[in-house]
Amino acid sequence: MDNGGFCDDNYQSGSSDDELVDISEVTVDFSEDVPPLDRDYSAGRCKAEWRPNNSPKLMDLLDDTVPGIGTYEDFNTIDWVREKSKDRDRHREIANKSKQSTVALLFSISDAFSGWLLMLLIGLMSGALAGGIDIAAHWMTDLKEGVCLNGFWFNHEHCCWASNETTFQERDKCPQWKSWAELMVGVSEGPGLYVVNYFMYVCWALLFAFLAVILVRAFAPYACGSGIPEIKTILSGFIIRGYLGKWTLIIKTITLVLAVSSGLSLGKEGPLVHVACCCANILCHFFTKYRRNEAKKREVLSAASAVGVSVAFGAPIGGVLFSLEEVSYYFPLKTLWRSFFAALVAAFTLRSINPFGNSRLVLFYVEFHTPWHLLELIPFVLLGIFGGLWGAFFIRANIAWCRLRKNTSLGHYPVLEVVVVTLLTALLAFPIEYTKMSSSELISELFNDCGLLDSSKLCGYTSNSGSTSGSVNATAANGLGARLAGPGLYTAMWQLALALVLKMVFTVVTFGMKVPSGLFIPSMAVGAIAGRLLGVCMEQLAIRHHERDIFRGWCSPGADCITPGLYAMVGAAACLGGVTRMTVSLVVIMFELTGGLEYIVPLMAAAMTSKWVADALGRESIYEAHIRLNGYPFLEAKEEFRHKTLATDVMRPRRGDPPVSVLTESGMTVEEVERLIADTTYSGFPVVISQQSPRLVGFVLRRDLVISLENARRHQEGVVSMSPILFTECDPPMSPSAPPAVKLRSILDLSPFTVTVHTAMEIVVDIFRKLGLRQCLVIQNGRLLGIITKKDILKHMAQMANRDPDSILFN
Repeated sequence: MDNGGFCDDNYQSGSSDDELVDISEVTVDFSEDVPPLDRDYSAGRCKAEWRPNNSPKLMDLLDDTVPGIGTYEDFNTIDWVREKSKDRDRHREIANKSKQSTVALLFSISDAFSGWLLMLLIGLMSGALAGGIDIAAHWMTDLKEGVCLNGFWFNHEHCCWASNETTFQERDKCPQWKSWAELMVGVSEGPGLYVVNYFMYVCWALLFAFLAVILVRAFAPYACGSGIPEIKTILSGFIIRGYLGKWTLIIKTITLVLAVSSGLSLGKEGPLVHVACCCANILCHFFTKYRRNEAKKREVLSAASAVGVSVAFGAPIGGVLFSLEEVSYYFPLKTLWRSFFAALVAAFTLRSINPFGNSRLVLFYVEFHTPWHLLELIPFVLLGIFGGLWGAFFIRANIAWCRLRKNTSLGHYPVLEVVVVTLLTALLAFPIEYTKMSSSELISELFNDCGLLDSSKLCGYTSNSGSTSGSVNATAANGLGARLAGPGLYTAMWQLALALVLKMVFTVVTFGMKVPSGLFIPSMAVGAIAGRLLGVCMEQLAIRHHERDIFRGWCSPGADCITPGLYAMVGAAACLGGVTRMTVSLVVIMFELTGGLEYIVPLMAAAMTSKWVADALGRESIYEAHIRLNGYPFLEAKEEFRHKTLATDVMRPRRGDPPVSVLTESGMTVEEVERLIADTTYSGFPVVISQQSPRLVGFVLRRDLVISLENARRHQEGVVSMSPILFTECDPPMSPSAPPAVKLRSILDLSPFTVTVHTAMEIVVDIFRKLGLRQCLVIQNGRLLGIITKKDILKHMAQMANRDPDSILFN
């Protein structure tokens, strides 16, 4: 007899669970209520005449676990309900066995402890990688300007630490550090020095960027970008094989250092979240309960997201809140505790490595001595408005640029795009002091409060000696003349204004290129520049008009009237909030980042104002906008569904379409089922009683069905194309000469989620969001009428929002 296997070429493994169950030649008539067939299913019993004594014994394929059952295809959505049910069953079995023996009790304890051990390993691994990335990026950034003679592996700061000839005012100058012009042509001053250093700066930038994009293209295409939009989608239940794999981790770590060192307008904070999630995914493979359960694995990935922010900013509490507020889809209380522990371990590891060389965990430590005044809330709110406007502008401009890249030939030349943008960035950045330095150094200088020994142009204040202005003389009489703006400060102001424009333009075109690119630091840099400009203006206004009622009491002899560095800090928070729409986690990250705990109220005012303004101009954050641009199947929990539509308006098939493809619980053969699978590319099939009685029995996943049939062909003797497929609990009557049947009831979901045709779509959307469903069946009086998938809902929501429904297509 024919015992041919199921052909692989007839089965398209790239099926998507977001597609609809296809139509087949099976016609299901819903016009009238058909009475059930004459079978007795009550109490699990069958009529005696159904099973002759000499009929062959049926095989239950899941008596023993079949490899592959319960797993998912690439670009599919996991079944959250089934995964959580599997974990509860596993935990219940371990708890029952633990009462029977000491070995089982020890196994139960180790199983409970494994989650904490995994968090410990994730924190250690992520902290070590982040420390290495910080040290390497700092060294390679300085390599563009020169090299240390004492050891090429020293960056500029470390090289000059050991020098006895370094003064505090000129602490960046020491004989051990040589610029490329001094090394190559022996020039230490004049135009030759500038030209050679300019040329070497551009060459190093191009080399770093070129290596980064080539490594990404050749070894790990998923290593490009920020990674946060994809991680949000993965945490919602979507599967992207390889996105969190070992090659992605290795290449992202290397290319992140190269991309940051190239001087492009990007940061490493978003990619560090991706790196931490890669570490978590790899370590999950060493723990059985996380390796075999996709829902449990996503709890670990949520904790890893907190670890990524913790090591990026040295902000463990802010990292936990960032994961809760911005990234995670499912965040139970247990995950909160473990996220906190993992972030703590990661921060401790980073502090032990001490990559910043200042014995501090925070990236931008500030120490302001002047309290803020109540009326300063007005400029703080103005910074919030600017941050909201910048956020809305950036999102629209960046999405337009990315859409242009996707829809034109520009997207076919990613290497050329990266090289051209790097060339323009380097050429325009070198002449300006505040764009030549790295974004982290720029933010640190903008946050800084001027001291007596500061040599920065931002501290270029002058006394009023020789001045003839009466108001200025009055200012000097009060001892406030030392804070009047001098030529150095005026030069710094126009350079900062020019740097602001360049940063805004380059950040728009850089984010989304085929290199690792974060958004936190560039957005903060834009806000810090705007804040420092406003802060200096407010400071000079208060000093020159200190006798006015509005400024009276702000200025006192020997003290600062206003702290411009505080305005830079508030502006950085406002612009970052406008782009990401973070609020609580943003404020916590900012005061952890700077140590400025007493300035929470200005940060809160700016962050809230920024979010209100940005939301008024567009509801999506930059991550949600990129999710929609890429067509990821993500149901945003923050988006409300306000339309009065019903399940019947969304379900497939629509009116006039052929009926859905179904399996019957008995009466179909292996050949018929295999033909149905080969003719469709969909994720599952409803199972009904019969063609005449389309009452719903359950739902079977395509992957489970294919694996079970292949296993039956391989291991069950006598299975041929004419062997019947049974989803029943009872054994039907079979003649002695009939081929053995394949019983598949064990892979049948007997309790699929169902709604009626009159269920409001508002309720259906909430069910999909809160339960993480892949599909939902639509019934009426127990009869199957149609099916609703997540992609149907996304298309319907896009249509209701006057967007193209076909844009919800992941590619």
